[in-house]
Amino acid sequence: MSVELNHTIIHARDNRESAEFFADVLGLEITSEWGPFIAVGLSNSVTLDFATIPADKITPQHYAFLVSEAEFEAAYEKIKARDVEHWADPHQKLPGEINTNDGGRGVYFLDPSGHAMELITVPYGGFPQ
Repeated sequence: MSVELNHTIIHARDNRESAEFFADVLGLEITSEWGPFIAVGLSNSVTLDFATIPADKITPQHYAFLVSEAEFEAAYEKIKARDVEHWADPHQKLPGEINTNDGGRGVYFLDPSGHAMELITVPYGGFPQ
């Protein structure tokens, strides 16, 4: 068997709020709830399992997602409609913009718990998906 990522746990101030935010922005569904986890399924069978922990215990992480042009457009429209602060760069120096790195499009934004989320349409290096 080859090694594959199956799931990862994302710490949140409120697991439901974070899972619903993420699922809504990317047009995904909550796939299960088990114990302290609310899972959102990705198309490659990986789940993001959101777990509530005390806010002072959350270490902000970075999560990057490769999406199609249509998925990017739909997500970006939701980000703008919700007035979610977003940037074209990871250093948050280009607010309200997207980037066109590697011949695709990309955007950075924060989830409700402060994790840096990134959407890209072309992997780094410009290799098609």
